[in-house]
This record gives sequence, structure tokens and C-alpha cells, in this order.
Amino acid sequence: MQLLDTAVVAPEDRVAAFRAAFDQASVPCRIEHLGPDERVHSRMHLWHFGAANLFTTDASGFRLVRTPRHLRLESPPLIALAVQAGGVGRFGQFGVQSLVPTRQLMLSDLTAPYEFSWEETGGSRAFQIPYDLLGLPPDVVRRAAPRLRGSPVHDLVRDHLVRLAAAAEPLSADPGAASLGAATVELVRALLVSAAGDDRYARAVREETLLTRLLAYARAHLTEPDLGPQRLAAAHNISLRRLYSEFSRAGLHLEQWLIAERLEVARAELGSPAGRHRSVAAVARRCGFADPSHFARRFRQAYGVPPREWQQAAARRTAGPPGSGQ
Repeated sequence: MQLLDTAVVAPEDRVAAFRAAFDQASVPCRIEHLGPDERVHSRMHLWHFGAANLFTTDASGFRLVRTPRHLRLESPPLIALAVQAGGVGRFGQFGVQSLVPTRQLMLSDLTAPYEFSWEETGGSRAFQIPYDLLGLPPDVVRRAAPRLRGSPVHDLVRDHLVRLAAAAEPLSADPGAASLGAATVELVRALLVSAAGDDRYARAVREETLLTRLLAYARAHLTEPDLGPQRLAAAHNISLRRLYSEFSRAGLHLEQWLIAERLEVARAELGSPAGRHRSVAAVARRCGFADPSHFARRFRQAYGVPPREWQQAAARRTAGPPGSGQ
């Protein structure tokens, strides 16, 4: 859901519109714009995934300050795990100041004071989770916050959030949106327990989130031809028997699931502007299929048409009807 696009707001109303949109999406705080009011620009979206949400912001420079006074205002207890999508953020909480470069994660405990800013133009993709849904006490969250990059789960969670934000509109409208949100919460919980180094929760969280981590890892490496059962099991330090058991309990056949996921990536690639100019064999290889003939056969079984036909149909749809001038 789009909250704000200042391109359609009069310059003199943009500061107030920014304030209203931010209040709708997050907790009370003071907002200071780092530039003339007439140059303020922003696009904000809020996507719901069950009880959690994804709040995305692309904007000119600003500073957020959440003070003890703001904490006394009624707001739900939340944490926000954000990936910096552009620019360099500056974040301070619990006496620790840090820079947040592009593609790095940042954890905010929204039940405590903090400051966050960026200059010029930047972007953020923040997954906001109610504390009661996260299921971790504040001391674990706060110990984890400055140590996220030290966790082996950091890149996996970051890549998941980037992919979630890139396709937020269709994913949030999908019947599986709440389940996707719950899986994302599980990944965040695994990251925080890992970064905090807290043995009280580590074993339980590892068990609870294993399938979610397996699926996220597989999706992040789908286009690599060597991705298979052995690599998945080794990456998560489990046996092949345990690997197949996890998929079976979820009603999934591992090899068939991998093929189906790769086919979806290939179908999107064939229909994309760049993919329409590549050979079917090249797309097959880019999507993890070593044998183009096997790819073509499985594609036709899944979608009812050969991949080349799908590619040509996508090109015709983009071109528009004859005489349309598109």
C-alpha cells in the first residue's frame, strides 16, 4: 500500500504529508528534514504480512529522534530490522553509534530512544515485528543489535528482506502473505539469537527455524547448478536423512520443489525485457538447469507451452496490438 508519493503533493504540503505517512507506519518520533522544505521528497509504502509489516522509505535527507517523551505516547512494542537500500544511514541507540552502509542490516528496538538519519537521498526497507510475536526478551534483542554482522545468518536474512521488498506488492496480496510473514519472523529470530550468542534460546530457535532457513538458503542460491541435497545439508550441518525429513513433514519433495522454484525463476526471466533477447538454453543455464532439453521438457509439463513459445508470447504482449504505436 502506498502511503506517500511527494511527486503528487504540493511542495508546501510535503513536510506535513511526510509526518502523517510516517505516523501511520511506525512509532511516534521527532522528524527533522536536512534541507529546505521545498526540496523534501519521499515515497513510502507499508505492506502487511500477517501481524508483521514491511515499511519502505525512499527520501531526501532527514533525521528521526525518538525520545523518552515519545515513549510515553501509546504505541505497540515493536522491533524493526531494516536493510539500508540506498545512501549511508547513521544510527544511535543504547550509547552505540554506527554507520549503516547500503545492503547492511540495522536493528532498532522501538521501545527505547534512538536516532537515525541519512543525508542527501537514501532508502530503507524495515520489517517491523511486535515483541510478542518475536518471542524474545529485550535483553537478547539489545545484545544482538550491534553484533548482527558477526552472525553467519546475517547475509541470508538480508537477502531475504531484499527479495521480499522487491516483490512486496504481489507477495502481500497473495493468500500466503501471513505465512510468509511468520517465516520471516522466524528468520529474524534466528539471526538475533545467533548474534546475541544466547544458549538459552539457541537450540529451540535452530529447531523451529530449520525449514525456513533451508528454504531461504535454497531460494538465495537457486541459480547455482551445484545446489542440491548434499550442499543444503552441509550448509546447515545436518544429515541428508534429516534434510529429507524436514521437507517431507512440510509436504514437500525436495528435488521437485527445487525444479519448480527454478522453473518459476526461468519463466520470469523469459518474460523480462533482458530475457526475451537471450536463447532458451542460456536462460536455462542461468536458472540452474545444466541440460536445456530437460529444462524445456519440464517447462512444458509445468506451463503447457514450450519455453520458446512463452518467450515469444511475452514479447508480443509487451509490443501491444498492431498499430498501437507501443
